[in-house]
Amino acid sequence: MHQTKEAKGVSVLMKAFVVGMFALSATHSAHAAPRKAPPPMKIADTVVKLPLAKDVSMDDAVQAMKSRANEINMKLVAELPLSKQIIAMGEKSRRIDIYQFCDPMTAKKMVEFDIHFSAYLPCRIVLAEDAKGQGWLLMMNLNIFLGDPNITPSLKADAINVRDALESIMQAGAKGEF
Repeated sequence: MHQTKEAKGVSVLMKAFVVGMFALSATHSAHAAPRKAPPPMKIADTVVKLPLAKDVSMDDAVQAMKSRANEINMKLVAELPLSKQIIAMGEKSRRIDIYQFCDPMTAKKMVEFDIHFSAYLPCRIVLAEDAKGQGWLLMMNLNIFLGDPNITPSLKADAINVRDALESIMQAGAKGEF
């Protein structure tokens, strides 16, 4: 069954809600029956993942992402060539590069609203090569944050704009669109 991004986001939010409610009820019933483990959450449910098109090299994907980010005024604030560091330490590694993008003004608003958002800044898009040599672009599913009942409508709109911008950057990279 194929789900839309919104449905997947709701699914992830529901899982997070259930886990949170379980944890809350467990703390209130400390003297009750032994605690049960919360339902498992798959890490794959927390990310957006796109394969690179067959005719798109990993280097072309990076250039396309940088080009799109520049086009839509998202700042590339850091590049972390993790696989190069691993290789420098004497280990073999498939390609793993982390690109950090940011809309500084939205980031500022998010942290001023709730300091906990700072743990997720800046937004990351990872280029990772799987065991078969396929390149993938991955980022955290930002829909998880959009369900925060305390987020203001204005801040939610800003967060949606950042999510959409990052997804646009990923799409450009996956398709090699300059």
